[in-house]
Amino acid sequence: MEQTLADRDLFYQVLIRKITVLLMVISFLPLMVITGTLFYRFNLTYTEKIQAHISELVQRHSQNIDTFLLEKLGNIRYLAHQFETKQHTPKVFLQKHLKMLKKEYGDVFTDLGLINKSGIQFSYEGPFKFENADYSNAQWFKKAIDKPFYISDVFVGLRGHPHFIIAVKIQSNGSDYILRSTINFTAFNFLVENIHIGKTGIAFIINSEGRLQTKTDIGLKQSIITSMLDRNCYKNNETVFAKKQDASGNKYLCVTSMLKNIDWVMVFRQDLNDAFRDLRKTQILTLGIFLLGCIAILFVSFTLPRNIVKLISKADTKSEAMTKQVVESGKLATIGELAAGIAHEINNPVAIMVEEAGWIEDLLGEEDLKECENLDEFTRALKQINTQGKRCKEITHKLLSFARKTDSTVNDVQINDAIKEMVILTGKMANYNNVIIETKFQEGIPYIQISPSELQQVIINLINNAIDAMEKSGGTIIIETKISRIEKNHLVISIEDNGPGIAKDNLDRIFDPFFTTKAVGKGTGLGLSICYGIIQKMGGKIDVHSQVSIGTKFRIWIPFQENIIENKDNEKESDKQGELT
Repeated sequence: MEQTLADRDLFYQVLIRKITVLLMVISFLPLMVITGTLFYRFNLTYTEKIQAHISELVQRHSQNIDTFLLEKLGNIRYLAHQFETKQHTPKVFLQKHLKMLKKEYGDVFTDLGLINKSGIQFSYEGPFKFENADYSNAQWFKKAIDKPFYISDVFVGLRGHPHFIIAVKIQSNGSDYILRSTINFTAFNFLVENIHIGKTGIAFIINSEGRLQTKTDIGLKQSIITSMLDRNCYKNNETVFAKKQDASGNKYLCVTSMLKNIDWVMVFRQDLNDAFRDLRKTQILTLGIFLLGCIAILFVSFTLPRNIVKLISKADTKSEAMTKQVVESGKLATIGELAAGIAHEINNPVAIMVEEAGWIEDLLGEEDLKECENLDEFTRALKQINTQGKRCKEITHKLLSFARKTDSTVNDVQINDAIKEMVILTGKMANYNNVIIETKFQEGIPYIQISPSELQQVIINLINNAIDAMEKSGGTIIIETKISRIEKNHLVISIEDNGPGIAKDNLDRIFDPFFTTKAVGKGTGLGLSICYGIIQKMGGKIDVHSQVSIGTKFRIWIPFQENIIENKDNEKESDKQGELT
């Protein structure tokens, strides 16, 4: 037995381990695959989205700056054309058109000037005193004199603050001149400063030599300058998106776009942590959810198998108990068959004894034994033998009737009379256990068509259960019959005891097969289940009400038909008339 229990415990432990491993594998594997796939796809999609958004933003602002420069260049070229076709005094021309430009564009155009091919500005209109200024050595002049138009880089020059020049070459009276205008740097720089994303995202412009053309607090590194000098990176004016790292190890995004009308590059720079802040938050949240899922899986993997094995263990225990009950039921059935056989065998000699006693009584009546002193004693003894023999015959007949399993023949049964017989049959057992059986029968109870043996089985089982419940302390069983006032055409049989009662948790299970509260070997758990089936087959119903320490009451409803009552009453009336006749 101990070896069997040890083997079972070992089996349960192995089963727990196998279920735990299986749960972890089938849970962790899909979770990791799904989380990894979603993590990768979301990271890729978000990166592409950020890249597309920033690239589009830089390209759009590059186009705006190109449009700005192209528009201002167009204004100056228009003025140059006006100067060539119409003869004006240079001073009047510059005054008139600068006023017009300021009226139209505000402070975008700072001044206007005419410069001869020697680099001398012979006419000027603006806030500074730059008439006769010499630009012959200026880099922008040297480049502008050989081109139809030119836009310079941003420089400080004579005025001492950043600006850049738009210059257009014109011809007048057979000589070459340059019409130039200074563009307000503040207005131009505002276009670039509008590009600002997050905390570190900032835009600026550099020329082909890597010098800043706008204001910025971000220091440029040689790696960035080198990448911008390589014009092969900007084929078809495409926006270039790159991830770089500075000397301090800080990683950042670098988005560049070449302007169309000037050799400048629009640059957007933003720290990676800033650019992907929302992505990092989502990744942290995803990781947290993943860890919570892992914890939940571990918890379930270690708790669920133990609970399952506990249920299996309980089921095995119940199965063993049910097996034992089935064995006990088999034993009881065998004992019942044996008792039926013994009762049948006893019934035959008892019948012979009764017949022989009657025959002796007849012989005594024929003989002249008036002078016999023991005649009265012989007569009394013969009557006692006859009486007790008939009693034994009645007891064995009832026992055989109850034990006859196949006797399900439906007959007309008078409930009160049938219950009286069963009370007599169980009376000795009740007296032995100090239990009193009381009956309350309603008069005029009709006959019902049922199997007498099945009714006996139900009533005796309920009486025996009540006696078993009160075997230690004794008590009272009240059996009552009446016609139901609630259910039409139904008889009600109630069997009530004042025993210990049934626990509330067990009330819903007492009619289940093999459920019993008795000790192993004392009950099979089949009695009430069989009773329930029998009553259901009769078309009736059975219920139970019980309170602990107060008692238990079973009620049985059995249907009957009105015509049975009328037929039985007619039979009784006929019998009475026959007796009178």
